[in-house]
Order: sequence, then C-alpha cells, then structure tokens
Amino acid sequence: MIATAIAFYVFASITIAAGFMVIASRNPVHSVLFLILAFFNAAALFVLMGAEFLALILVIVYVGAVAVLFLFVVMMLDVDFAEMREGILQYMPVGALVGIMLLIELGLVLGAWVISPEAGASMAAPMPDIGQVENTRALGRLIYTQYAYLFQTAGLILLVAMIGAIVLTLRPKNPRLKRQVIADQVGRTRAEAVEMRDVEPGQGL
Repeated sequence: MIATAIAFYVFASITIAAGFMVIASRNPVHSVLFLILAFFNAAALFVLMGAEFLALILVIVYVGAVAVLFLFVVMMLDVDFAEMREGILQYMPVGALVGIMLLIELGLVLGAWVISPEAGASMAAPMPDIGQVENTRALGRLIYTQYAYLFQTAGLILLVAMIGAIVLTLRPKNPRLKRQVIADQVGRTRAEAVEMRDVEPGQGL
C-alpha cells in the first residue's frame, strides 16, 4: 500500500511538471518531448488505477501516433515561431475570457460534487456484473457484443472522414508534375507504346 502511494505521488508529480513544461518551454520540440513524458506518466497512473486498457491506448495511440506526428511536423516544417508569436497579444482577451469561463465551469462542477456527495452513487455503472473479469476483457465483451454495430459505425464514420480529408487536401503543387493515370496506362495499345525505327549502321537514334 505504501509503495502504491509512493508510486502515485511520483508519477503524478512528474505528470504535472511535464504538463507545465509543455506550455512553458520556448522550443516546440522540447514541448512535444515533455508531452510524451506526461503521456507515459499518465499511463502509469492508469495502471495503478487498474485501467490497463486506457494505459495501453494512451501509449499506443497518443505517444505512438499523435505525439510522434507532432514531433515530426514540428521538426520537418520550416515554421517561423517568432512570426507566429507577434500577433498573440491581440488574441489575449479572447483567450483570457475562455480561460475564465473554463475555470468557472470547473468550479461549479467541483462545488456541486462537494455539496452533493450522493451524486457519485447515482451514476450508472459502465460495466455492471463483470465480476473478477479484467478491465480489457470486460471492455472487449461490451464493445464487440452489446455495442458491436455502434463500434463498426463509428469506425466507418472515421474512415469516411479520413478519406474526405485526404481528398480535400490533395492538391498538385506543380502543374507540370506528371502523375500516373492507371486507366490511360492500361488502355495503351501496341502502336502507342512501341515505335519501330530503322537505324543505319554506325548511326545513333
């Protein structure tokens, strides 16, 4: 029990410190690296809570895909961050207003939870009657049995959104750039593809 508490405080402290460094670091590459560190420690906290599925998803999806994608985008694109920061002051009032609204909402949520502690008991259990089944197996039973059609529908919607985003953003940068057209390539005849020439001895084409 003491070891679990020590691990919790260590991982929580590192997560908070890494999250602060994400917004405090001047170098965007360092910010992404601190974000990856925060994700890893948050995954460790999920493991301590018994939610190993969420921990693996956090590492595989966010660290393995999203954060690494951010890192490659920041490192490969020639972005002038000094120029981007020049107009940040004009958006400060809007950002401050949104931040104040979020703080008020969080305060209302926490206040309602303290004033009405029985609200937690009224919440519906996400996985009833799972007994001693592991977290991952219980989620798999729910997703692929009770919510199978909804899960497949969500995947189809994401696939259509991904294809739509690719089609909308695919623009040829150079109009003189030649692209492969499969229909024209398959429909070529022998007369269009082969040209016969009679080359005299000692002469080139």
